[in-house]
Amino acid sequence: MSKSRRQKGLERKRRIAYRLRDRNWADQPRPMFAASNIHYDLAARDRGLGEGGIGAMHLLARRVGLIERIDAELHLLKRHLPYHESDHVLNIAYNIVCGGTCLDDLELRRNDEVYLDALGAQRIPDPTTEGDFCRRFEAADVETLMDVINETRIPIWQQQPVDFFEEAVIDFDGSLAPTDGECKEGIGLSYKGEWGYHPLIVSLANTQEPLYLVNRSGNRPSHENAWAYADGAIELCRRGGFKRILLRGDTDFTQSAYLDGWDAQGVRFLFGIDAMPNLVEIAENLPKSAWSRLARKEKYEVKTQPRQRRENVKERIVIEKEYSNIKLRSEQTAEFAYRPTVCKKTYRVIALRKNLSVEKGEQVLFDDLKYFFYITNDEVSDCDTLVATANGRCHQENLIEQLKNGVHALRMPVGDLVSNGAYMVMASLAWTLKAWFALLLPQGGRWKDKHGREKAAVLSMEFKRFVNAFVRVPALVVRTGRRLLFQLLSWNPRQEVFLRGVDALRTPMRC
Repeated sequence: MSKSRRQKGLERKRRIAYRLRDRNWADQPRPMFAASNIHYDLAARDRGLGEGGIGAMHLLARRVGLIERIDAELHLLKRHLPYHESDHVLNIAYNIVCGGTCLDDLELRRNDEVYLDALGAQRIPDPTTEGDFCRRFEAADVETLMDVINETRIPIWQQQPVDFFEEAVIDFDGSLAPTDGECKEGIGLSYKGEWGYHPLIVSLANTQEPLYLVNRSGNRPSHENAWAYADGAIELCRRGGFKRILLRGDTDFTQSAYLDGWDAQGVRFLFGIDAMPNLVEIAENLPKSAWSRLARKEKYEVKTQPRQRRENVKERIVIEKEYSNIKLRSEQTAEFAYRPTVCKKTYRVIALRKNLSVEKGEQVLFDDLKYFFYITNDEVSDCDTLVATANGRCHQENLIEQLKNGVHALRMPVGDLVSNGAYMVMASLAWTLKAWFALLLPQGGRWKDKHGREKAAVLSMEFKRFVNAFVRVPALVVRTGRRLLFQLLSWNPRQEVFLRGVDALRTPMRC
């Protein structure tokens, strides 16, 4: 009788644990890397694939209905000779999921016979064909593709536990995507003096999913047309079942002309607002009793004995070289009512005052006060909570970093504004597949707490780590009867989570 999958996994885990056990080593006469007389040959029958997790990603795309939705809604090809629209879109996403960083890496995939068999494909589009596909997009087609992906999110969100739907936090930001290309249509000179594009990123902070990625010229302001995508995100989250919605952004996204409308819809907002002279004057004229010290939460809790802090080498060098140094001495918060000029309603403004000292060497040159302001329609939360919530938007910077340097979605490899926007959306689908795989991990039964921690860990993983743990898993690909069987060749600490996720993808989702 053959061993069960669980028994095989436990046996592999025991073997590696025994191999890596703590030992009292004697002095070794030779290096640990001792392999010699190495030869290579070609296998006759066995066919392996380094990216064995690609089957799970394709199973995910099929299970959530993404393939059918793309082909039903996105119409760019008059005839399918031989590819459909979904083939092109997933080809770009899968290339990145397997560790590719550019269109040229598709050449590696299309010449890998086992990769083609793993996807059940006779062939896949080459880099030139994918570039041509990107250039077929019009602006409306990019919107359609984003809407298709967002429609697919809703059934996935509906598989989550009840507390998932308490509040959706929607973040806004712009990010520069510089390029050295001189013939790319739509590029502009940014405020940093760099040529390139300036895409808008609208994301759901709860899951770090990018809801909208909108390409714009490099000289456009961050907030341009953000209000329209805010309305789209609000509608999407309401249809997804969220009870409350919070809009969050920095000073460029205050969108004063739309605050009354969002407030009337029952949407909570918390935006930074520029430290304009009139706001600074109001803050300076507040009575002393209006200010209270800001209590920030500790970054982490020490679970054992606190350790002595290491020497701050940078601080020592700054003092020795007598560089100018700004130090934060204290922070206070206060609040007051304020009505922006274009608004008909008065809102709550949280003022954050930072007491700074400017030093040179060990000498204090002068003290300085800096004011930061946040406007909100939240009349319940205290000032400290609102400041912490506003600062939480910095997590979107991590998402943007992953889209830039993990997924490489902002490489802008094609020739014009719209086609680069299309590539950006298709490439970001690789990150979205990661988030969907995490969200669909089952969480229940006697191991509910453990599975919940594993789910949160996968959801917060950096993209490279996810690829190494769940996609770059060596496997034999065997077609037996009507089954396409992936036989994993090695064990890793995430294998149990991976197999549990695959099993969940083979069962119907809740309606």
